[in-house]
Amino acid sequence: MKDFFTIGDAVRTVLEFDPGDDGLAEKSRELTLMLLDETESPFSRDQFKPGHITCTGLVLHPDEPKVLFMHHHKLKRWLLPGGHVEKNDISLEAAAGREAAEETAVELDVTFTPFLAGLDVHGIPGRKKEPFHLHHDLIWCFRATTPRIAKSKEAPDVMWAGDEEWDALGIAKSIRRAITRARSQQ
Repeated sequence: MKDFFTIGDAVRTVLEFDPGDDGLAEKSRELTLMLLDETESPFSRDQFKPGHITCTGLVLHPDEPKVLFMHHHKLKRWLLPGGHVEKNDISLEAAAGREAAEETAVELDVTFTPFLAGLDVHGIPGRKKEPFHLHHDLIWCFRATTPRIAKSKEAPDVMWAGDEEWDALGIAKSIRRAITRARSQQ
């Protein structure tokens, strides 16, 4: 296994993703491929025009039909754990797994092979030194080994949520579609 990934690796991953009949995921796929093709630093959190790649962990509960969510401290919304790619991440799925573990203390099942379950390009509001920009989010599916999770500085609240709780939590349609796709592929 190599100790780094390339733009070419990311392009292959995104090209292999099948959005099915999900028009929004297809549009996100096209925009992400364009980002990867036309920019020199698509993984840099400092690239704002048009944005950069981020990685999210869609973590399945080990025993129940639930998914791990965190309340984002800045966006004040319930989201899947995730964030920016770091220089020491050996793959995009490793970035998603690292973010999930850092933000929620979830233990990921190393026998479960992560797979790309969704793509979502969305806007991030400007603040301080960062202008409005796009996150080209790659949503990776994982499974937890245990239901134990914990709050963190970035995630002041965390929970396992079933489908019946999504409306009350305000879970975005793009996340719901990624969960449905993940469940159908496992």
